[in-house]
Amino acid sequence: MTAELIVKIDGAAGHLSLNRPKAIHALTLDMCHAMGAALTGWASDPAVSVVLLDHAEGRGFCSGGDINLLRHSALTDGGVSGRRFFHDEYQLNHQLFTYAKPIVAFMDGITMGGGVGISQPAKFRVATENTRFAMPETGIGLFPDVGGGWYLSRLAGRVGQYLALTGARIDGADCLWAGLATHYLPAEALGEAKARLIAGEGPEAVLSALAVTPPPSKLAANAETIARHFAHERLEDVLASLAADDGEWAQKELAALKSKSPQTCKVALRQLADSMSLPDFAANMAMEYRIASRVLTRPDFAEGVRAVIVDKDNAPQWDPATPEAVTDALIEAIFAPLPANEEWTPL
Repeated sequence: MTAELIVKIDGAAGHLSLNRPKAIHALTLDMCHAMGAALTGWASDPAVSVVLLDHAEGRGFCSGGDINLLRHSALTDGGVSGRRFFHDEYQLNHQLFTYAKPIVAFMDGITMGGGVGISQPAKFRVATENTRFAMPETGIGLFPDVGGGWYLSRLAGRVGQYLALTGARIDGADCLWAGLATHYLPAEALGEAKARLIAGEGPEAVLSALAVTPPPSKLAANAETIARHFAHERLEDVLASLAADDGEWAQKELAALKSKSPQTCKVALRQLADSMSLPDFAANMAMEYRIASRVLTRPDFAEGVRAVIVDKDNAPQWDPATPEAVTDALIEAIFAPLPANEEWTPL
């Protein structure tokens, strides 16, 4: 166990609270292992009828994975420890996705990257007025992993492609509209919701009783435009479509997209397209592990983290520098099967 995760049984609920407030509860390998062990134990415990997943103190649910560990691995050990992190994190993602008992994830505050990976598998996903949801990986040369290929590809109207490419931050109302959340509750009602779940009331009844109508979704207001501009499977065509639209929204998104790693953007488009043809979530995670194993040690990841998180100059020097320079051969190599003894398989 680890102090970075609070694990307890409250009444009818197994309760997991992320507890790294200074890092906005970013996931470490120890946290992933502790969550997996608790879930395994509760699976056969008749006293536990529901699992609650939230955060302890602090302003966000979960800001992502342990980016510093991953960058250190890319720079010092050829990605060995980074691949181990991805491997075990993806095991947790799959365990949550296939868990037999209902999980209620409270996406109150920042929910990004790895935080998306542990909340989206939950049967019940609660957004609030504080929710700030994003898959911002294209800005650091990574890609929308932890199951992002599965979830984002299955959103209506190319919203998933928009979120994957631009890393756009959306709010709780947007999450409910898009289907990324199942319920929208005011933050002040979360305490009552948890208390009632702990007392043994059913999640659907509790959350439906406390849910409110959110403000209008900005994502919904732009749905038609998103569907039109992000309909393309080639990054160059998405950029051309946005460039041909002189509207304020299109120009803002074009500028955002031009700042992202061209390699990562092409990987994300291929990832979402391929995910739609996969038979199950395990196959998706195997695909994402192949991608992660390659992208981790490509130049863009270490450079992206340097520019955005370490030096904070926000001036990454991407390699390749343009969409046209990201060849089909490079993308094929990133998606190619790993040696049989290195492939990801669920436990």
